[in-house]
Amino acid sequence: MTNQNPETAPSAPSNFIRQIAAEDMQTGKFGGRLMTRFPPEPNGYLHIGHAKSICLNFGLADEFKGLCNFRFDDTNPSKEDIEYVESIMEDVHWLGFDWADRLYYASDYFERIYEHAVQLIKAGKAYVCDLNADQIREYRGTLTQPGKESPFRNRSIDENLDLFRRMRDGEFEDGSRVLRAKIDMSSGNINMRDPVMYRIKKEDHHRTGDKWRIYPMYDYAHPLSDSYEGITHSICTIEYEDHRPLYDWFLDELGIHHPQQIEFARLNMSYTVLSKRRLLRLVNEGHVSGWNDPRMPTLAGMRRRGYTPAAIRNFCERIGVGKKESLVDIALLEYCVREDLNKKAPRVMAVLRPLKVVITNYPEGQEEFLDAINNPEDPAAGTRKVPFSKELYIERDDFMEAPPKQFFRLAPGREVRLRYAYFIKCESVVKDERGEIKEIHCTYDPATRGGDAPDGRKVKATLHWVSARHAVGSEVRLYDALFTKDNPNDSGEGKDFTSYLNPKSVETLDRCYLEPGLKDAEPGDGFQFERLGYFCVDTADSKPGRPVFNRTVTLKDEWAKLQKASSK
Repeated sequence: MTNQNPETAPSAPSNFIRQIAAEDMQTGKFGGRLMTRFPPEPNGYLHIGHAKSICLNFGLADEFKGLCNFRFDDTNPSKEDIEYVESIMEDVHWLGFDWADRLYYASDYFERIYEHAVQLIKAGKAYVCDLNADQIREYRGTLTQPGKESPFRNRSIDENLDLFRRMRDGEFEDGSRVLRAKIDMSSGNINMRDPVMYRIKKEDHHRTGDKWRIYPMYDYAHPLSDSYEGITHSICTIEYEDHRPLYDWFLDELGIHHPQQIEFARLNMSYTVLSKRRLLRLVNEGHVSGWNDPRMPTLAGMRRRGYTPAAIRNFCERIGVGKKESLVDIALLEYCVREDLNKKAPRVMAVLRPLKVVITNYPEGQEEFLDAINNPEDPAAGTRKVPFSKELYIERDDFMEAPPKQFFRLAPGREVRLRYAYFIKCESVVKDERGEIKEIHCTYDPATRGGDAPDGRKVKATLHWVSARHAVGSEVRLYDALFTKDNPNDSGEGKDFTSYLNPKSVETLDRCYLEPGLKDAEPGDGFQFERLGYFCVDTADSKPGRPVFNRTVTLKDEWAKLQKASSK
């Protein structure tokens, strides 16, 4: 868990990558130029971990007056889809970044990457190998045992050139041959033990169609793409640290522009998985409704749930950038969301688990419109009118027939305040044939209009409410953590991560009542339901006149509690 206190965190904490960039700019490395890139693979939706990389790469470019390219590393057509391309572009824009005219694809460079592979073959630095995947794995050795050379390692340059050309022409079957770099099978770094550069895949590419029957591996295509674009600082997550010697080897052997690869710790967040492979399993196995399920840590899911770009950018700044991996508490992300929404979300009243209240001494057929504050944090937000009538809805949890000592809300004979309205007093309870409370009958004090008693008497509770006659019916979904274990990635018990899925990660309430102004709320609009939390109009399932709301985050600030406890 991070120990950063959001109350005292600087707006832009220093990090070692920022320090490297500042030093390079000062010394004139790369001619005093800075160019980064964000290079997603279009094989899934972006998640909160990608947001950290987006903010870092685009942020550095902005800070040092450089540029950041946006490049799709689209080298594996079997796992890629145009749906992913479009979603990734939408997410980066939504997060607040723009790449202008610097949108690239690794597939733009396929011909050039191929020619550089030919150059390595001619230099005796690459060869065509007929071992299958299992045999290559066996020949590679282990962390404690060196590998052994392929029997095809010493083919002649002419034979390798001929076979490689025929691989490109589609003459051979998938998996029958690969192109490998000729480096060192005894290297202590397994990545340097003659890594595969090209494999045969007779699959159409979403951009190049059926032009190519071979596709470059990521470890080969990525450094070349960086070089072609003139990248200066190639920022990767920490798992690529062991791949850096291979990154350097390809560029040095080819004698082309050589960016500096820098690795940082990837984001790990509690009660969450951020492995794209595991997220894909959640989708394919039906554990969630899709990549944009509001329980998913994808940017699409967070957007649908009501998280804001500003909150996510703030979160990425606060967690900082380091070399050592740690588990960031999801409560910090929720704090950032809550902090941002508190300043901008309009306040409204909604009743999620309704209990009818009949005000027996309120005139039959009368209604009035009361002033309600839109946002106490923003005086410019002004006020709105909310209707009041004889029959209301309050939260069922706000009434108890036989309350315990510390319960201060509505009970028989007790008086409470209705927000922006009047004091009411419970006089009687009406039950159905099963003995369950059907409605409660109250009286109101007309002199307390606006919520204060002229005689100075006080009440211990203020309740939110909705006028029954004017209420808008709605479905509301209450979301909780998708997993019950704080680190489902590391079970330590030999269990699959899906065994920690939370069966109560969503609760759907289909008989909720909202104040009438919410009837025409637009998909994506966010509000604070007073006393209940922050909610957002669902962008997928809402219909005109009947919005569906997703709970974005509760009002309860777990991060503040954690920080308070840790400071004692």
